[in-house]
Amino acid sequence: MTQPASLPTASTFNLPPRLSHKAASVLIGEDDRHFAAITESLHSTIAAVSDRLDLQRRAPARGGTVAVERDAEIRQLSAQLRTLQRFGLDLCLGRMVDADGTVTYLGRTGLTAATGRQLLLDWRAPASAAFFAATHAEPMGLSSRRRYRWKRYGDQFRVVDYWDETFSDEPDESLSPDVNSAFIASLDSGRSPRMRDVLATIATDQDAIIRSDSPGCHIVDGGPGTGKTVVALHRAAYLLYSDPRVSPRRGGVLVVGPHDPYLAYVGDILPDLGAEGAALCTLRDLLPEGENAVDETDLVVAQLKSSVKWMGAVDKAIAFYEDPPTESTVVESDWGDVSITAAEWLRAFAAPEAGIPHNECREIIWAELLEIVQTSHPDIPRSRLRAMLHVDDVLTGILNRAWPMLAATDVIADLWAVPAYLQMCAPWLSADERLTLRRKATGGWTISDLPLLDAARRRLGDGGAAQIARERAVLAAAEQRRKAEVIEEMIAAEGDRESLLTQFVGGGLTEALVDGGGLPETTIDRFAETFAHVVVDEAQELTDAQWQMLRARCPSGSFTIVGDRAQASAAFAESWRERLHRNGLRDVSVSHLRVNYRTPQEIMDAAEPVIRSAIPDANVPTSIRSNGIPVRYGSRSELDQVLTSWLDAHADGIACVIGDSEFTTRDRVSSLTPRSAKGLEFDLVVVIDAMPAAGSEASGAHVTAAGSEASGAQVTAAVDRYVSMTRATQQLVILR
Repeated sequence: MTQPASLPTASTFNLPPRLSHKAASVLIGEDDRHFAAITESLHSTIAAVSDRLDLQRRAPARGGTVAVERDAEIRQLSAQLRTLQRFGLDLCLGRMVDADGTVTYLGRTGLTAATGRQLLLDWRAPASAAFFAATHAEPMGLSSRRRYRWKRYGDQFRVVDYWDETFSDEPDESLSPDVNSAFIASLDSGRSPRMRDVLATIATDQDAIIRSDSPGCHIVDGGPGTGKTVVALHRAAYLLYSDPRVSPRRGGVLVVGPHDPYLAYVGDILPDLGAEGAALCTLRDLLPEGENAVDETDLVVAQLKSSVKWMGAVDKAIAFYEDPPTESTVVESDWGDVSITAAEWLRAFAAPEAGIPHNECREIIWAELLEIVQTSHPDIPRSRLRAMLHVDDVLTGILNRAWPMLAATDVIADLWAVPAYLQMCAPWLSADERLTLRRKATGGWTISDLPLLDAARRRLGDGGAAQIARERAVLAAAEQRRKAEVIEEMIAAEGDRESLLTQFVGGGLTEALVDGGGLPETTIDRFAETFAHVVVDEAQELTDAQWQMLRARCPSGSFTIVGDRAQASAAFAESWRERLHRNGLRDVSVSHLRVNYRTPQEIMDAAEPVIRSAIPDANVPTSIRSNGIPVRYGSRSELDQVLTSWLDAHADGIACVIGDSEFTTRDRVSSLTPRSAKGLEFDLVVVIDAMPAAGSEASGAHVTAAGSEASGAQVTAAVDRYVSMTRATQQLVILR
């Protein structure tokens, strides 16, 4: 069939027969022409960016500001190229039409034609806000908005549906208003192991939070299915683009999730949003011991270790090892005995400024000792004096005892293994509590230990780097001594004449001769750095001690904190503001998400009584859709039949069994605990031994009567069941 002359040879639209009414040229012709221009510009832009990147990489290496600017340009071009190559035409999210008829197409990134014509406006640009925020009550100057649904066919992308909204009462023949939105349709489509891209369907309430200013702590409180994670990740991408205070050069963004499955689930979202400079991790990833740390099985111990008071206890534990010598020290040298008095030791120990990590203070103390001795022995060449102090066994032995190099693991292990040490550092503990915490120094680490280890690492500084610096100093001192001996032999061979060698003996030739290439090198710990902004998902789970880990990594106090008090594994009776203020976070604002986009009404009707029985004031969101599939109840013996039937009936989508420790993951079916399922979603969820919904045939008794005070164990049980039930986007089965 011959295409109209005004249309490209091949249309970008591949609408199914049921949407044939949307395929008229008057409806999609302008889009096709624009998509053709985007395709042409995309190819030329990729080629141009690739050429510029190659040119920068081949440029001669230079130092100083030029090198910094060149590296920054390479990073910027590389990020731009990755985004452009990651997508095709699906860079385009939709279009908006102003009241004056101006048409603007929005994209994941901006795109400009060679003529200077803007083909795509970046979704994060201020001018794009109306596309997401316009409502019929407040159209923000728009007459219409169109969103696209894309599907990939090989290396090509096609529009398989689009949704028009009109904000004007005047009819427009170029629009096909549809109450069955692409957004609602997307909710009914099958899930995958990766979070779906939902940028084109961001809701107005979500967008308002995404584009809010970044200073201080912004709490996003919402129940299951309200899009908290979507908001958190899109806000990270938005701030990296729009706020210079959050640029990668100033630290970038850290996104902290609850567990590794969460990181795998959301891993593609930020790159899909064109965001560079964000780091994703769990609390375990913030320090090396987290990799092998196990859950704390003793709830009493976990509670005792959750207090913010441990930050002060760690400081006391390390200060115990900062005790200047009280007697004079004599160092033998080729120039006679060198004495360091107790007063001079005290002066050297006072040299480090407050806040400098313990291990890093060692070099400051050495430098101050050098100044003290140099002042009283000006006849000793400075380089020889430095070498002499660093290799003197008596002096280093005294300093090692008075201000030893410490490891965080040793300090915290000693707290649990040495009763007197724990009593000194944590005097608020009772004798029984100290006994409860006692553990062999050789024991492994638990999740509850991580905040203390982190605090110790920060108070001590990078022990590895400090040790390497010490090793470098000792090796350099030995090298200097060896080279000094060579120089003296050379001078002797030259006789008495004034030579350049003689002038350099006290002026730096020995340092210049030291080869640093073979000395130990330090490594960079990405998560030990500070960030300009931190996003915390499932934040209701964090203890006071864990909040200190995050505060230390964000000195600005700029946070996006996402959570639901009703989904906290431990009771969360206070307000968000109360909890954050107690942990030193200020300038707190709270936004509430109350619309459940994920969970069908049938499932929420069953889940709501479960959580209200333990937490009557829980923020239970309102579902916006119903799929007509009732919650099914049955016996544990039916599990295999339930899964087999569902897999046979659904060619795509994913399922999850929650609460069965014996069930192993299989193709398209995961096996998780209630806590490891947090933040995730599945088409089918089978909950094992969960409390049935009120009013069902198998309901039985509630955890406790609604409105009464539930115990901690009852609250935890109700929360676990509520979380498990609300992971489903289509169907929920509860087996006992």
